[in-house]
Order: sequence, then structure tokens, then C-alpha cells
Amino acid sequence: MLKKFNRFEEVLLVFTLAAMVLLIFGQVIGRYVLGSSPSWTEELARYIHIFQVWIGASYAVKLREHIRVGAFIERFGGVPRQILETIGILIWFAISLFLAVFGTDLVLTSMQNGQVTPALQLPMWIPFIAIPLGGAGMAIRLIFQIIKVWQGDYDKPGSEESIV
Repeated sequence: MLKKFNRFEEVLLVFTLAAMVLLIFGQVIGRYVLGSSPSWTEELARYIHIFQVWIGASYAVKLREHIRVGAFIERFGGVPRQILETIGILIWFAISLFLAVFGTDLVLTSMQNGQVTPALQLPMWIPFIAIPLGGAGMAIRLIFQIIKVWQGDYDKPGSEESIV
């Protein structure tokens, strides 16, 4: 089940990247060749990019690809390193949980206000939902990372097949 979700996430990120490139390419062709381009393409590309950032942040947690300074922590081994790694992950978990909770509040408030996007006239909660999805995704994956740390696995996975 988890592998299917991971594959879905990868396919979604690749598909949305391709869609965003096509939209921006169409925008450029329309602007410079035809003299005008629809405003909705730029707005849709922006919202696709927002989803890519938040879903990609969760995916990067899975791959352990987020930027971090490890010069201090890497000097330790065993239980001291596990404790330091866990403290860092717990701080990150708290921030991710904050994003999930207050992102959900933002989505619900936007639903109540009935705000819509300027060009597409989509409900504004649709672009906003990327925030709680990304925050929750990171929080869930950080729990798995803490488990891996206490199993003695500190490094990035060697292959994607071993990723949880």
C-alpha cells in the first residue's frame, strides 16, 4: 500500500512538472508569437507549482534529501547521535504539525469566506489545501525517520526500494 502511494506521488510530481512546463511554454508562445496569451495559464501554472513544492517537500523527507548541517551531529555515534537526531526530527515534526493544523484552519476559513481565484474562478481552498497535505505528509514521514534513527540508520537510503 505504501509503495503504491510512493509511486503515485512520484507520478504526480512528474506529471505536474510536465503540465507546468507546457502551460508556461504556451504562455510564452502566446505572448511573444501571437501577441496575447490567456491569463489562466499563468495562474494554473502557479498553483501547480505550489502543490509541487508542498508534496515535493514531503517526498524529500522520504528520501532524506532536505538540506541540513550535519557537521556537529556526525561527530557522534550510538545513543548520543540517536538523541541529537531525534531532537532535530522532533523540532521539524512540530513545525510540520503546525503547518498541517494551521493549514487546515486556512483551508476551512477560505471555504467559509467563499474566496475564488482571479482568473480560473476556482475556490481558493483548492490551492491552499497543498499546505496541510504537505505538512501532514512530512509529519508522517518524520515519524518513520525517528524509527529508522533508533534502528541505527542515520544515512540517506541507498535505493528507493528500501524507503518506507
